[in-house]
Amino acid sequence: MPVLTRAEAQDRAALLDVHHYRIELDLTPGETLGSTTVIRFTARSAGTTFVELKPATLHRAALDGQALDPAALDDNRLPLTLTEGEHELRVEADMRYSRTGEGMHRFTDPADGETYAYTQLFMEDVQRVFAAFDQPDLKAVFALAVTAPPHWTVLGNGIARPVGDGRWELAPTPPVSTYLVAVAAGPWHSVRTEHAGLPFGIHCRRSLAAHLDADAEEILGITRRCYDRYHEKFTELYPFDSYDQAFVPEFNAGAMENPGLVTFRDEFVFRSAVTDTERQTRAVVIAHEMAHMWFGDLVTLKWWDDIWLNESFAEYMGYQTLVETGDFPDTWTDFGISRKGWGYDADQRPSTHPVAPDPDAVPDTASALTNFDGISYAKGASALRQLAAWLGEKEFLAGINDHFTRHRFGNATLADFLDSLARATDRGVHGWARSWLRTTGIDTLTPDVTDEDGHWRLAVRHEGSRPHRITVGLYDHDPAEPGRLVPRTPVEADLPGDTDLVFPGRRPDLLLLNDGDLTYAKVRLDPGSWDTALDALSGLPGALSRAVVWNAARDMVRDGELAPAAYLRAARAHLPREHDNAIVQGVLAFARTQIADLYLPADERPEALAGLRALSRDLLERAPAPGVRLTAVRTLIASALRPDVLREWLAADTVAGGPVLDPELRWRILSRLAVLGALTPAGIDAELARDPSATGHEGAARCRAALPDQAAKEAAWEAMFGTDDLSNYLFAATAQGFWQPEQLDLVRPFRERYYPAVVALAARRGPAIAEAAGRSAFPLTLVEAETLRLGEECLRSADPVPSLRRKLVDQLDDLGRALRIRRAG
Repeated sequence: MPVLTRAEAQDRAALLDVHHYRIELDLTPGETLGSTTVIRFTARSAGTTFVELKPATLHRAALDGQALDPAALDDNRLPLTLTEGEHELRVEADMRYSRTGEGMHRFTDPADGETYAYTQLFMEDVQRVFAAFDQPDLKAVFALAVTAPPHWTVLGNGIARPVGDGRWELAPTPPVSTYLVAVAAGPWHSVRTEHAGLPFGIHCRRSLAAHLDADAEEILGITRRCYDRYHEKFTELYPFDSYDQAFVPEFNAGAMENPGLVTFRDEFVFRSAVTDTERQTRAVVIAHEMAHMWFGDLVTLKWWDDIWLNESFAEYMGYQTLVETGDFPDTWTDFGISRKGWGYDADQRPSTHPVAPDPDAVPDTASALTNFDGISYAKGASALRQLAAWLGEKEFLAGINDHFTRHRFGNATLADFLDSLARATDRGVHGWARSWLRTTGIDTLTPDVTDEDGHWRLAVRHEGSRPHRITVGLYDHDPAEPGRLVPRTPVEADLPGDTDLVFPGRRPDLLLLNDGDLTYAKVRLDPGSWDTALDALSGLPGALSRAVVWNAARDMVRDGELAPAAYLRAARAHLPREHDNAIVQGVLAFARTQIADLYLPADERPEALAGLRALSRDLLERAPAPGVRLTAVRTLIASALRPDVLREWLAADTVAGGPVLDPELRWRILSRLAVLGALTPAGIDAELARDPSATGHEGAARCRAALPDQAAKEAAWEAMFGTDDLSNYLFAATAQGFWQPEQLDLVRPFRERYYPAVVALAARRGPAIAEAAGRSAFPLTLVEAETLRLGEECLRSADPVPSLRRKLVDQLDDLGRALRIRRAG
């Protein structure tokens, strides 16, 4: 299928002014959905162009009442020959439903047999649902009508009203981009309210109704407070007529910022116990998507090279606004320990790119899709946090509000945004942007601390080119309480200027660059500070300060400067006294999935898992907060090498001392028992009968693929690569179960089959499955040179589709890093 190039989009934008879409969708039962589109637009001059659609059947098309030949459709492009002036295009087609979370996704809930359909039209997927001039800078008004089964409710960008016989009319939108149009239809369970004169609603599948009701006030309360806070920050009012949030099944992303109808993955409707950190993550996503109503929906990028203008801002605003509302005042700790590592990792791979790439680096939509990564989200948000610190919050918000006012319901570029900032400050924002947004890689800040006669000196080695405003934290051992550190007055420093500083008195016991985590850089500790951290890290006041130290240790492991075993010893010593679950969760996840599974040789893995089990038991015995306790139980399950205790918990339906086993914990235990060869297919079937939900079906698929049996592996392989029957979620669950470090001899023969199979699969099933197959189905547990050799050969000779190529490049780089760490050990 041809992808839209930047040059084509520029030519079409110069030719067309698109005014209005009238779209009729028929979702009544059938193998396809009916789609009729009427587009009113102006051609500024005579010329040729095309409209995009990907139909199952194109029935009719007419331009200004004159029939077009349906056979003229060339893949996804219907050519148009235009005279100067006003035009009307009508297209009638049947479109395919999706099982991959792209286009109009249809899902039947195994819990009750009810069916739901919703759109995800991002980037190029609007063409799967209706005909469109599909590029972000051809905004238009959209008026939709949807016909659905009589017992369904229809949701959309504007207020939806039933008009009889299963037909719903949606209020026309303001001018928005094609990729932001949204419909969600089905027998939703809804909780509705009103705030600031607008209707608000939250919606989910009926089988999740009780779980949504249990959290409805929390979700709606966060939504209201974020809405109010954004109206305090932004001079432009919320620009749409309602605010609905639909939790939809088998959603590929965390959420999507459709104006007036945000769609979320429905795992955010918690049906089992979760930690406060996971509730915080849901709240951040709510705040993030609401920020998009301004960043992305009101003002939209002109082309996909400026995706950071959407995602980096929403990421930054989501975390910052939750701090300001008081709902979760420590959100930046979670950002530092989890999201920032995502950015750091992405920025050190061959696939790295600037936060704001040069236009020539994003020549088409396929290349743009690969840039939705830790750089566009976490690194960009970190850069904006640094920008706010550098400019000052008042000037930063003044520039943002100028940007909204100048470009409301329009499109804008990086240059437009920088011009708005420049009007709000006399600081050199264009130079800042060149340093921060147009470069790749991570700066590294390393202290050199020396005690001299009556004073001490701090020299900072700054590897990199970006300016940084940082806080330098200074801490000493508390003589009254061993293991506790007390702060001195911190030092503010601007780099590269303040690289050699002198202070009276003796040096602090621990010196921490980037204390408060206000910039994006790897930091190192000097030897004396590292010794103090190893002795008293859990006694460092401030969770964000501890997160900076843990991130430094994580980076040192990944860079081969700290032995993985030393990281595990630090975790063993300090996590039992850690009360911030985001830190506990982040450190244990790195220790369990990276160090134990990838960075340690196979013969050292059992000892590492034994240490993690002992650490988890320590966490349980100290009876910490429920979130930390749940995190410890999950790690105990994942680290078990014998089935005895897990079987005891299953039989008792509880962990000794709690928690009680809910469906999520039961499936975790069963998955681990399957890996260990202590579960039968009959046991999987029995659990599925107990929990016939969609999540239960995913758990069963994961367990079946994890069985240490040749026939089970062949069946899982056939399901993933031999047929196209699995939905996106069932594919990912099967892939997650397949490759297990405990089963290397069993799965090794599949390695050579993987590369040709995944290339063919990605070409058949499209970007969403390609990404899932490159992520979850990749044989990363086979940390061997042959895995790397075969993958590099695939990249040279097989020409995988761009979404798969990007994922393979990243996975192979991570594999090469793991091999280097193992050799260094």
